Formats: sequence, C-alpha cells, structure tokens
Amino acid sequence: MQQLTQLTVDGIAVIRLQGDLDHHAANRIREDISQAIYQGSVHAIVWNLGDLQFMDSAGIGLILGRMRDLAPINGQTVILNPSATMQKIFQFSGLSKYIWQGTEDEVIRTLGGILNG
Repeated sequence: MQQLTQLTVDGIAVIRLQGDLDHHAANRIREDISQAIYQGSVHAIVWNLGDLQFMDSAGIGLILGRMRDLAPINGQTVILNPSATMQKIFQFSGLSKYIWQGTEDEVIRTLGGILNG
C-alpha cells in the first residue's frame, strides 16, 4: 500500500512516500504533481524516501518524468533519505547527484536560496 504526503512551501513540493512505489501508485502520484508544476505552483520537488520500503522502475520513471516537467522552468529536484538499495538504483540511473543529505527544513531553506537568489 502506497501512502503519499504532499506539502508545498513557497513553491517547493515535499513528497513523502511510504510503503511500496509500484506502477499503479506512480500513475496516481504523477498526475497530481505534474498538474501542480504546469499550473506554476511548484518549481522544485523534494522526494523524501525515508519511509519507502520498495520502489520499482516506475518510481525512477516518476522522478525522471517530474524532472522533465521541471526542466523548462529550471526547476530543482532533490532526493532525501533513500535506502542503501535505492541509492544503488539511483547511481545506476544517473540520479545520484540529486541525493542530498539533511532534513526537509534544511533542504527547503537551501532551495529557497538557490531558486530565489
């Protein structure tokens, strides 16, 4: 069962994923996030994976697709708290440079400065 918590602070969406992220869950999440990006209410996404137990290739596709949605507005993507297994997946898929260390609040403060300054 996939649970999603989404919080938006100053145009930065914090997506907290819990449980399993498979194809069906990714499809449900994709629409909401893309719509917020296209409406202009989101210009950065923080993916907090600390409570995510499983992610298949659909999860990678979900993150890559939202990065593609953010590209025209030079939006930022941050991945927080991936498991050791997920870190390896991100390394193989070329996404390891988007993994940051720190808390959600620290990342939001940093992104706020990057995006606004």
